[in-house]
Amino acid sequence: MTYMVKTQIYLPEDELKALRETAQRSGRSMADLVREAIRQVWLRPDPVSAGPVALWDGMPSRTSVEHDAVYDKQ
Repeated sequence: MTYMVKTQIYLPEDELKALRETAQRSGRSMADLVREAIRQVWLRPDPVSAGPVALWDGMPSRTSVEHDAVYDKQ
C-alpha cells in the first residue's frame, strides 16, 4: 500500500465544479484525478533523457524535407 499525505489545494469554483463532475462521470475520486494529472503533467519522464527510438540502422540518406525524393525519377 502506498503511503499518502493529506494536503489541501485551492481551486476556483468553476475548476472545482468541473473536477467534481469529471469524478462523478468517471466513477473516480477527485483526489485520484488530481494525482493522475500531476503524474501526467509534472512527473512524466523527460523525453530528452529517454533518447530517440531508432527505426533503422545507420545514417539517414535524406532529410525530412526531401521525403518525396524517393518518388523522383532517376
